[in-house]
Amino acid sequence: MTIIIGLVVTLGCVLGGFVAMGGHVGVIWQPWEYVIILGASLGTFIVANPMKTIKDVGVALKQVALNEAPKKGDFLIILSCLFNLMREIRSKSKADMERHIDAPHESSIFAAFPKILAHPRLLMFICDYIRLILMGNARTHEIEALMDEEILTMRADKLKAYQSLVAVSDGLPALGIVAAVLGVIKAMGALDQPPEILGHLIGAALVGTFAGIFFSYAVFTPLATQIKIIREKRMRQYLVIKQTLLAFMNGAIPQIAVEHGRKVISDLDRPTIEELEQYTSGGSGSVESKKAS
Repeated sequence: MTIIIGLVVTLGCVLGGFVAMGGHVGVIWQPWEYVIILGASLGTFIVANPMKTIKDVGVALKQVALNEAPKKGDFLIILSCLFNLMREIRSKSKADMERHIDAPHESSIFAAFPKILAHPRLLMFICDYIRLILMGNARTHEIEALMDEEILTMRADKLKAYQSLVAVSDGLPALGIVAAVLGVIKAMGALDQPPEILGHLIGAALVGTFAGIFFSYAVFTPLATQIKIIREKRMRQYLVIKQTLLAFMNGAIPQIAVEHGRKVISDLDRPTIEELEQYTSGGSGSVESKKAS
């Protein structure tokens, strides 16, 4: 919604200001200039990126359009799932827990958290490190280093969509000049025409420069920034898992371990201590109460 509002405000101010200055909006409508600029941008984007990144840009734009950033409820679900897993580790045998980790889609614990089951990468991250905890041989600092490396790798992969759009945005002003030069070449071929026609052709050529700068700074750069914001927020989920499990490995009880994870969440989305306790300790976050509901 904010994207639409922002674009409406931007277009309204740009076109409204142009009309107020005495300009004619029809002059700006030069579809073939836009075809040159956006088509060249699309071509260079395809040349510069592998197919996985191109597809991921589509996924990222969908996430931005639907605002698929994790919210308070999503973090509560993750913390509640971890709480139940840690509680089971303390009370059940290693063999019992391995059945939950090896087949999470058949686990009674994970069954209470369908959102996590629907997020394969997040589910794998949880299961992998719970498995390492169950093995009991790895040291806490070794697990932390491994988590940091994995999170860093995932973050680099997730930000490729942002970086590719930034590259497109950076190239758009230059491609606008290309379109403008082509328009000037066309105008030079009409020097024998009346000044009115020649002026129209030169004005149409300059639209290319305007369009390249406008698309760069008013469309693609804001979209790239939104992708970065959404992806960074989604990576925050892994930091919550990391801090929670590390605290548990260092001897914290589940109630304290999830508090370590809660502190990593941004203030805007962080649940209160009371909300977390209600959601994990006998509240809506417990496995039993979820099954009953």
